[in-house]
Amino acid sequence: MPSLTSIIRVAVTLAAVVLAAVAGWYLWRTYEDSPWTRDGRVRANVVNVAPDVAGAVVDLRIKDNQEVRIGDVLFTIDPARYQLALAQAEAALAGAKTVYDQRQEELERREKLSSVSISEEALTQARSAALSAQASYDQAVAALGVAKLNFARTEVRSPVNGHVTNLLVDRGDYATAGRAMVAIVDSDSYYIAGYFEETKLRNIRVGDPASVRLMGYPEPIQGHVQSVARAITDRENAIAGDLIANVNPTFSWVRLAQRIPVRIAIDRVPDGVTLSAGMTATIVLTDAPGDRRVKAPAR
Repeated sequence: MPSLTSIIRVAVTLAAVVLAAVAGWYLWRTYEDSPWTRDGRVRANVVNVAPDVAGAVVDLRIKDNQEVRIGDVLFTIDPARYQLALAQAEAALAGAKTVYDQRQEELERREKLSSVSISEEALTQARSAALSAQASYDQAVAALGVAKLNFARTEVRSPVNGHVTNLLVDRGDYATAGRAMVAIVDSDSYYIAGYFEETKLRNIRVGDPASVRLMGYPEPIQGHVQSVARAITDRENAIAGDLIANVNPTFSWVRLAQRIPVRIAIDRVPDGVTLSAGMTATIVLTDAPGDRRVKAPAR
């Protein structure tokens, strides 16, 4: 008959095995179903600033990685040509104004004459001349506005708050209208992109609090789920030349869960943490704001 000591040993062993099995099952379920991922990236909008006018860069007021604010001058394009164009437009406006005033005075004088003194045809011609002078004057006003705008656009300004990145422009470079010259990382647009396995999406809801830990910093960033992407590329659904789906007939017995992008809005960044687009992040959705426990999977 087994002794009490043997029974205790067997009971302890069975209890340890059961606890290990339960712990292993819980850890596996947490790993498989709980909404967390190590596949996260810091993202931000990068604004490619292009000049609206062409010319040589005569003044460069920024350096690589410099912080800029909305409205700060980045660089200046040679304004000489646009100053001359502005003077020309002002002179053309003055000439058009003189002609317009003259035609208007002639029309007013002729309208005061009786039908005996002036024919209806002459009066019609005077009115047409006044309207033509009015149109020329309006056109000169518009041309002057364009000249002023072009002259003002010789100073290229920052459209966002952020940091200049990978600056390649230098004094003397020729700027072409519409061609990007400076890249600025918009500091007001940072967010976290988390790529969650599709098996975990059922446990993700918009508004869920999120704890984001960057690889280079111990303190987590606090945020929340802002949105979930509604589509990813289907590599197996290629379009044939006749617009019919070209489905790959091969099938792999090992099927990996697709990863769906989830956008995490940033609520709080700890002091001393510097965000750079492209940084690696681990994202854990938590049960309550400020709680570091992983969100429990749905039953």
